[in-house]
Amino acid sequence: MFSRSLRASLNAMRLRAFTLLFFVMLATFSRAEKQAKHPTDILRVFFIDVEGGQATLFVSPSGQSFLVDVGWGGHDFRDADRIVAAAKQAGLTKIDYVLITHFHPDHVGGVPQLAQRIPVGTFIDHGINREFTPEITKLYEDYQQVLVQHGYEHIIARPGDVLPINGMDVKVVSADGDVLRTPLRGAGKPNELCNTPVDYPEDKSENARSLGIHITFGRLTLLDLGDLTADKEVELVCRNNLLGYVDVLVVSHHGWKESSSPLLVHSILPRVAIMDNGETKGGSVSVLDTVKSSPGLEDLWQLHYSPEGGELHNTQPGRIANLLGKDEGKGLELTGGRDGSFSVMNERTGETKRYARPQ
Repeated sequence: MFSRSLRASLNAMRLRAFTLLFFVMLATFSRAEKQAKHPTDILRVFFIDVEGGQATLFVSPSGQSFLVDVGWGGHDFRDADRIVAAAKQAGLTKIDYVLITHFHPDHVGGVPQLAQRIPVGTFIDHGINREFTPEITKLYEDYQQVLVQHGYEHIIARPGDVLPINGMDVKVVSADGDVLRTPLRGAGKPNELCNTPVDYPEDKSENARSLGIHITFGRLTLLDLGDLTADKEVELVCRNNLLGYVDVLVVSHHGWKESSSPLLVHSILPRVAIMDNGETKGGSVSVLDTVKSSPGLEDLWQLHYSPEGGELHNTQPGRIANLLGKDEGKGLELTGGRDGSFSVMNERTGETKRYARPQ
């Protein structure tokens, strides 16, 4: 028969083994749960409806988050709450980086409210404000006050900079009125579209100062130029096309005619374009037609139906997140793979379309 001491020793060994097994299983479950939330080969992009502003949330495979613009202030925290809802959908409890393209109310106005709703790590912008109207000056001062009060990290970006976002390559192509001077990888070929001179008027507002970015995720490429105006777009594609071709274009300036020129759009040949217009803001007929006529375009998606565009110029209803008169705050979600394939989902209908990897 076993002695009492031997039995006690065996029981202690069994307890240690059980405890070790429990923690191994717990760690395995934790890793599996994290992988389920952040698949290793998936980039998620949420195009959040902020009624004609911009708020685009990127979530890399590492789980790091990157928000481009924050929409409007006011409206009883409408835009901040929509951003937080998208963040929760992505499994986030904070936003690591917030990039402010420029200091207009539909892009920076929501910063004070967002700061009250969710933790933020670092803000990125193009530097000081260059538009000195009372409204824009006040917005910039409010933004600066939030940076100081919360002690946020702050990055001033310049063309050519690579932003420190883990899991995807984010390169600055425009900022503070300056643009990229050397081509992106694989770009830089002479652009025949520049053979016909086009004279775009100089824009002196903050729009022309927009912080624009080019994102690479494996073979998948996306371009977001904020509200960059046509006079600056031409510098990126003429005489040589410094941007090359892109898979996904975030249509500049919500589809307003001051931006998204035929010269830009038809030079970069997007496979898919996503327009963050509002019902009464953006969605100009000329831009709708420019995008839809771009060679090789497979689809245009819109956050809202454009009354100006009407049935003739808007994209098909299944590609529109919010139809006329329905302020439901529905968004679009893009899911991308490193092989260059991606899909876009319309939150209003649940409809998803998949785009195959390029040949």
